[in-house]
Amino acid sequence: MAGASSVLTDDSWLSRFDRELFKLEGVLAFIGGLAVFSLMLMAVASVGGRNFFNRPLPGYVDWIEQAMPLIAFVGVAYTQRVGGHIRMDILVGRLTGRALWTAEFISTLVMLLLMLLLMWGSWAHFARSFDFAAPMWSRDSSMDIGIPLWPAKLLAPFAFFILSLRLLIQLWGYGRALRTGTLEPVAVPLIEDAATQAAREAEHVSGFDDEETAK
Repeated sequence: MAGASSVLTDDSWLSRFDRELFKLEGVLAFIGGLAVFSLMLMAVASVGGRNFFNRPLPGYVDWIEQAMPLIAFVGVAYTQRVGGHIRMDILVGRLTGRALWTAEFISTLVMLLLMLLLMWGSWAHFARSFDFAAPMWSRDSSMDIGIPLWPAKLLAPFAFFILSLRLLIQLWGYGRALRTGTLEPVAVPLIEDAATQAAREAEHVSGFDDEETAK
């Protein structure tokens, strides 16, 4: 499985594009977190209404269905950027140099092809639901309170598009590293060993303590 990773930066256009996209990915991950928090509040309201007033929140299940794409998809590009997706490092972790970048390039290319297929299929699924001539532009709706389903269906191809941009950046980064032979490419997650992770965490804690002392 994946360990902690870091992403190096410089003044190249690739690194600038990486940082700008990361800002958008951070916003999307924050929105996904808000969706989780909102569902928690809705659960409290629904359970409390059922227990105290015998009136649960109307359409609670419908809203859960609408929020699931936010929770499941909008944060995948952010996780890919920081190297947080689960993967097997038993073999890849032993590689270095061009052998490592070749393995990373191939795996990233396969992921990109898969994302393009999923983006195409999910967009077709959204298109079957969306209709300007239909009420609320939707050919289908939720079972309980009739929420249009097309906004939730649109989130999947949108999230896959952002992830595809992230994979293109990393594919270019790995390709450039493969061509130049550098050991520290920019705009790609570099897996850290246990010692580096411990040093980084110690530095972070030390900096936090210094800030607290300064206050």
